[in-house]
Amino acid sequence: MSSHSVDPAQPQPESFAFTPEMRAKADVIIARYPEGRQRSAVLPLLDLAQRQAGWLSRAAMDHVAEVLALPNIRVYEVATFYTMYRLRPVGRVHVQLCTSISCALRDSDGVMRAAEEVFGIPFGQSNADCTLEEVECAGACVNGPAHSTSSKVQSALDAPWKKSNAPGPASTARRRKSAMITTKI
Repeated sequence: MSSHSVDPAQPQPESFAFTPEMRAKADVIIARYPEGRQRSAVLPLLDLAQRQAGWLSRAAMDHVAEVLALPNIRVYEVATFYTMYRLRPVGRVHVQLCTSISCALRDSDGVMRAAEEVFGIPFGQSNADCTLEEVECAGACVNGPAHSTSSKVQSALDAPWKKSNAPGPASTARRRKSAMITTKI
């Protein structure tokens, strides 16, 4: 099951409040918006709440709504629309594997089987150590298959993964013309 869908069996915390450090960051973000447009800070504030708690509980969404003086439903609409927000707890390692056509043609199924073997759970499941999820696109089609592990995108993966460490990039041999160009800014 996706971490983006609410699990009715998951106990919800009674309350949530930003830590002083996160509240200071929230205030800086809110100040970037013109007077009367502070509601536009809903996405970055949801991200702060998720970074603090690891997922967005109803109490966290309610707190964001309170900070921005919005009806709760406005925050729920945003949090349930964007798949980057997790509405249930995830494991210590959160693996999202792209299975769209570009990655499927580069054997994302093989990477999926290897990940299931390494972590001991099927995709769509979660435990305290790991959450394995399929995603539609990781935005790295040129060197698929791509995955995101705890918010770090990697591409050009080969199976099998080694149990001792996280999956790394595979060889880009025969793919040099499609490789991403990286520059320092």
